[in-house]
This record gives sequence, structure tokens and C-alpha cells, in this order.
Amino acid sequence: MGGILRFSPRHGTHDGSATMLTTMLRRCNGSLVALCCVGLLALPAAAQEKKANADENGVPLSKVVMFTSGVGYFEHRGSVDGDATVEMRFNSEDINDLLKSMVLEDRGGGKISTVTYGSRDPITKTLKTFPIDLTNNPTLGDILNQVRGERVHVVAPSAVTGVLLGVEKRRKEVGGDHEPVMAEHLNLLTDEGLRSVPMESVSRIQLLNEELDKEFHKALMVLASGHNNDKKSVTLQFLGQGKRPVRVGYIQETPVWKTSYRLVLDEKEAPFLQGWAIVENTSEEDWENVQLTLVSGRPISYRMDLYEPLYAQRPLEQLELYASLRPQVYGDDLAQQGERFEALSRARAAGRLASGKGVAGGAAPEAAPPAAAEADAFSNNMSLVIPVDKAATTSAEAAQVGELFQYVIGTPVTLERQKSAMLPIVNESVEAEKLAIYNPAVQARHPLNGLRLVNSTDLHLMQGPITVFDGATYAGDAKIEDLAPGAERLISYALDLNTEVAPETKSGPEQLVNVKLRKGTMQITRKYVRDTTYTVKNSNDETKTVLIERPFDANWKLVAPKEPTEKTRNMYRFAVQAEPGKPAKLEVAEEQIVHQSLALTNLDDSTIAFYVNQKQVTPEVKKALEEIVKRKRTLAEVAEQRKQLEKQIASISSEQSRIRDNMARLDRDSDLYRRYILKFTEQEDAIDKMRVEIEDLTEKEAELRKALDDYLLGLDV
Repeated sequence: MGGILRFSPRHGTHDGSATMLTTMLRRCNGSLVALCCVGLLALPAAAQEKKANADENGVPLSKVVMFTSGVGYFEHRGSVDGDATVEMRFNSEDINDLLKSMVLEDRGGGKISTVTYGSRDPITKTLKTFPIDLTNNPTLGDILNQVRGERVHVVAPSAVTGVLLGVEKRRKEVGGDHEPVMAEHLNLLTDEGLRSVPMESVSRIQLLNEELDKEFHKALMVLASGHNNDKKSVTLQFLGQGKRPVRVGYIQETPVWKTSYRLVLDEKEAPFLQGWAIVENTSEEDWENVQLTLVSGRPISYRMDLYEPLYAQRPLEQLELYASLRPQVYGDDLAQQGERFEALSRARAAGRLASGKGVAGGAAPEAAPPAAAEADAFSNNMSLVIPVDKAATTSAEAAQVGELFQYVIGTPVTLERQKSAMLPIVNESVEAEKLAIYNPAVQARHPLNGLRLVNSTDLHLMQGPITVFDGATYAGDAKIEDLAPGAERLISYALDLNTEVAPETKSGPEQLVNVKLRKGTMQITRKYVRDTTYTVKNSNDETKTVLIERPFDANWKLVAPKEPTEKTRNMYRFAVQAEPGKPAKLEVAEEQIVHQSLALTNLDDSTIAFYVNQKQVTPEVKKALEEIVKRKRTLAEVAEQRKQLEKQIASISSEQSRIRDNMARLDRDSDLYRRYILKFTEQEDAIDKMRVEIEDLTEKEAELRKALDDYLLGLDV
């Protein structure tokens, strides 16, 4: 079966080497395919091929494009003659990137055939497909037990030919104090009968079944090939006439190329920036006169396991034998089936449904002659390639949103395998302003010597270390992040011991801003203030700009100064001009507004009285608070009356319990008993009266509570 071939170009953003595949993708006169999935389509055995590795066949490495996303694009250019096979070797871990990104081009009217490579199935799985299983390091006895029933020729030491029955283990005495050992014996059925041959006496065993012997040798070859799992051969097949140019491109994992800079400061001249790119050739191939391009930016790059064979999970169906264990399915009405059959017959008669085994909607196509089918086998698979003009449109769109920047090395690069090189990429004057940068989190007392570096070049400066030289003296090391042309960045490279900064922070008392009453809540706004004074002492001979960094806190608002000199995502920066020997001061004031919400029903009289006495509270709010206190007091008085009556009833009930105990021990005709009866009657009358009063008070309390709640919820002052 042939694999699906798709056109999948690599996108670029600029003219030149960083576009990588742009010129290849825009050519329509060649056969260009991007291999996203390598097929296993085999060429006819009679085809005459020329086979060599990439360099021997004139397809050496000619271009390398390295990215900062951890991959590199490698391109081989050269020529092939006629039907040619080019063999390339890759590390096993690079095959996935190869399957995902390889691009082939035959520009002389030829065709690209298949790309074949060794499977990644575990070698144990391959070994288990042979009649003799060599997995798990079997012994000779284990191997012979797998070929029981086969005819063998054994020399032990005399020659014996027979059918192998198996290998038997027997105990063997070795003498002395040694424990017996298990010795293997080879059991054979010969023309003379059964024979048992000790394995220790066997010097040679030959399988007389030629097919089995061939399979045994193949298994050994597979086992031997597994000793070098790190290397895999990839074979490229080109079909065509005459000598013609070809290209092979692919993505591989590479070390991220790095940059380092040197910045020379001179009082008489503009600062001079020199940048170097550090590249490593970690491959097992020398780079000879290679066109090298370095691309900065972060194109999306990921790994996908296309090399590992994938097997789809299929459902397990039961045999018809178990159908009776499932719910029964019953047929429909025969009359309805007859109507459907008639409709189907009418459809066939009208030609709306084909009756053969062809494509739905028409008759089956005629079978192609065998020769024609064989000739079109490769072209049919190639018909799935996306047209080149569509891919070019996609590439142009991707280029519009790309943010890559390239460094094209003008001179061809020669770099041996497993070696590194430094290549100059920047040699220009830049703009820079000297200043001191103070951040108490970095150094509490002294600022750092720094620069405001402006990228006045036309180049994108990639992140990396900067070694700073002040004149002919080493001044320190700094570091920058990616810097686009025209952008500026602060860098610091040394501690400024001649400048001191002393910060002093004072926090003011809490201030009540206002109080509002809304929907049953008291909404309180408070303000907190903190003032920080920075005193800068400059012991140098010249006026110095000190840039003071202060952490930005979204909860605090900057009051003074009204605006910082500059602001980053998480820092304020204030510039202070410090003259020699004269302290300079910077006052920074910030305030924080805090909002608090309290339920009015939970406030006691003392809390309400506190806010009534505050001058920040408006008269309307004070009046409402006083009304709340009045209503709550009225409600509390009614509730207290109810509680007192409930206590009296409880006291009388306790007294009645005592009287009942006494009455149980008295004579019913005694005077004391009759007196208890009278008192009991009076108490019951009093309880009935108090219960009526409690009901009235409870109802009044509920009305007052509802009125208070409605009043609180209706407040908006």
C-alpha cells in the first residue's frame, strides 16, 4: 500500500536563507512533495537503480538554518543520474522529525518515488515472527525444543541422523561432595530406533529442513541488526532520465544557537557593540562550505511520535452462538416489507440505483489491464499532493504574521563534527546613556552602574550576556533580553560604591473618607497613606542621574510625583539628578483606598455612636443612624417586656410543680389542700392573662422588626 503524500512546506519570513523552502515551494516545474507520512510502496524489482550515500551520489549538505526553538533546517543539494537511490543515515531519535518535515525535490522532470526506513517495532516482536524464537536469550536446549519433529543431523562425536523428539534433563552425579547437576540429553528417533545423546558430547547440529534453516539464519541477522539501534538507514528513491538537480531538506533537533556581546565605552566616541553567534555542530557530519543562516524568534516546534507503529483498538464481537443471551430483535410487518421491495424495484428500473458491485449511483467501472494498473500504481498515489500554488498562498499568509529575524552568514562555513564556532554578527556603534540604577531588593545601600542602551542598529539583538569595557578596563558583565531595532533597555554591570541611597518610609494614620447607608449595609471608605523619602548622596566629581526603582502595587495609587519617569510592568522608576557632595531628595507619596461593608442589623449602639460623631459623616447619614438607634431601642423594649412575662410564667410553673407534689401527700378534705386549690386557680388565671399579653407583644415585636428591616433595606444616603 502506498502512503499518503502531502505538500507541507516550512514557513519563512524574509528573503534569503531564512526563508529556507520558499524558492523550492514556488517552483512549479519540478516534482515537489513534503513527506508527512512515508509510504512503503515498493518499486518493481526489475528497475535498475544506482545506490550511494548522499555525499557519494553528489547530494552533499549545502545549507543549514538554525533556530532558537531548538531545531535546525538541513538542506542537501546535488544531482542524480537516471533512476537513483540515495541512502542517508540518521540517529533513531531524529527519525520522528524527519518523518514530520522531510521535503524532496526532483527539478529535472523526474519523479520522487518512496522513502523507506527500518521499522521501530521492538526487535523482540520481529523475532517472535520466526519459527525459532530467539528472544530472551534461549539456550541450545530451548532452541532444539522449538524444532521438535524436525529431521536433524547430529555429530556427537559420531554422526547420527533422525527426528528430534526433544531435550530431556537428567540428574548427573559429579562425585565428591558436589551436588548433582542437571545434564541435558538429546532424544532422537533414528532408523535403528530411539537414541539419547548427551548434549555435552554434541559438537554439531544441522537442520535438514532447508526452509527452517533459512528462517533461522534470518532471525540471527535480525538479532545482529538490533545491536546498533542508534542508527537507521533512510533510502530516497528518484525516478527519471539523465542527470538532474535534486534537493533534500528536513528539520532536526539542534542546540539553540546563542549570542554574546562586547560593549566598549569611550568618552570621546560613541559606544561600540560587537556581537558573536555561538553555534555547535553536534551532528556526525562535517560542515564543508555550508551556507549558514541564524534565525531568532520562537516558531512553534514540537515532537510527535510518527516512528512508533500504532495499532487501532477494535471492538470484540461475540459469535452468533451467544445471540440468545441478548435482548430479542423482532422483524417488522411483511406487508410493509413488500411495499419497500416494490419501491426499490421501481428505483432500479428508473436507473437511480446500480445493481452491480460498482460505485454507488452507477455501474462498476471496467477493470484496467494488468500492465496499465501496474504502471499507474505510483502515479495514483502521487495524485494526493496539494497543488503548489495553494501552498504558496499559505506560506505568504504565514509570513505576514511571522516575527522571525535572520542573520545570514555571508561566507560559507566549514565546521567539523562535534565542534563549535563563534561567528561575528554585529560590529556597530550604538547609543547609550550612563546612569545609576537603585533597587533596594538588589542592594540596599548602593545603586548599580548601568546604561540606557538604545539599539540604533538595523539588527535584532537576541538575548545574551554583555561584557562591558570602560575604555581599556573591564567594567563588568550585563545581560539583555531580545531587543528589536530602535528599542531601548536598561543594563547594569557593576556596584556603584561612590553613590549611596537611603530610603525612609512613614505610614500615616488611618483616615475615614466617607460613610454611606445602602440596602441594609453601612459602606465605609478609609484611606491609608505612606510616604517614602529617598536621600541620594553622590561622592563622584560629576552630576549623576540615579534611576530609583520602586515596586508597583495595584492596591496603592501614586500621589506624588503625579507620574513616574517611566513605568514597567511591575516597577515605577524615578530619575533623580544628584550633584557632587550635595544630597538630593525624592519624595514619593502613595495612598490606598479600602472599602468595608457592615450589616446594619449587626451594629451595636456604641459603633453607631462612633460614626455619628465623625465629621466626615454627612447629616443625612447621621439622621438615619439616629433613627436606626431609636427603632432598635423600641424593638428591644418590646422584646424585653415579652421576655419578662415569659420569665414570670416559668416561675409560676415551677411553683405549681411544688404545690402538686405537696397536694399529692395531703388529705383532700384538709384546709391546706383546699388552700392549694384556690392558689392554683389564681395562678392559672394569671398565666392565661400573661399569655394573652405575650401574644400581643410577640405580634408587636414582629411588626417592629419588619418595619426596621424595611427601613434599613430602603436606605440610600
